Amino acid sequence: MRMNEVQQYYISEEELRQIQKIQQELIGEVKRICKKCGIHFNMVGGTMLGAIRHKGYIPWDDDADIGFLRAEYEKFREACKTELDHEKYYMQDLRDTEGYRWGYGKLRRKNTAFVRLNQEFMPYEQGISIDLMPFDNVPDHKLARKIHFFRCFLYRKIFWSKVGSRTEKQLGIRCLYKIMNCIPMKAVIKSYQRFIDAQQGRKTQLVRILTFPTPKGVYGYKRSWYTRLSSYPFEDMMLPGAKDYDGYLRVKYGDYMKMPPMEKRKVHPVSKLELLKE
Repeated sequence: MRMNEVQQYYISEEELRQIQKIQQELIGEVKRICKKCGIHFNMVGGTMLGAIRHKGYIPWDDDADIGFLRAEYEKFREACKTELDHEKYYMQDLRDTEGYRWGYGKLRRKNTAFVRLNQEFMPYEQGISIDLMPFDNVPDHKLARKIHFFRCFLYRKIFWSKVGSRTEKQLGIRCLYKIMNCIPMKAVIKSYQRFIDAQQGRKTQLVRILTFPTPKGVYGYKRSWYTRLSSYPFEDMMLPGAKDYDGYLRVKYGDYMKMPPMEKRKVHPVSKLELLKE
């Protein structure tokens, strides 16, 4: 039985700017902790694109993406236990947050709500957030890359299965998600951790977020895009990003300086929004 339809909440332009302001506050907290603890991070995805094309947010963007090589992500996750301002913020990760099913972390603002449409049943808090993206090694051997790519695909679908088993429109695929969702999450997380650990201790040519899709034909991104960095203006901050931003953004987005048509300027649909409850 599929879940009942939930009404979408449409975010106004004023509310979007308030969301972005809260996310800047979250980015500032990441920057503060990383500076204090000697942790390396950089802008990725739409945040890097926004820094280059707009010197800040893509005007319609409602999220922010911060990347870390895996070792740096683990340092940040550990640092958050003691350095994070827990009166204002909380971090979520597969290993620390009951019911959380994504292969990357989130830093969220307390006293807010940003509930994704059709994810109301997920058993964890959904405050306004930024994504914390760990980049893991991709094998150098061509065949091993293809096997690795397929395993990434499987893990992504298993993690999504709790949502997909309720929201997928095609009956056959929805049934597959229901089967996947029967796999105990503790076992999935242990298997996923072994998958991560198997590639550690190397400096492969490519890295990627394991459970996040890549552009067609792309197995990963150059490691140098996360190690050779420059500083760029993003709103009222200076943030690190790939020195070769052109190479990175062309692989990620193609003709990245060209504005997409209106119908492709997507936001995340939500059913509930609350801005800094006092």
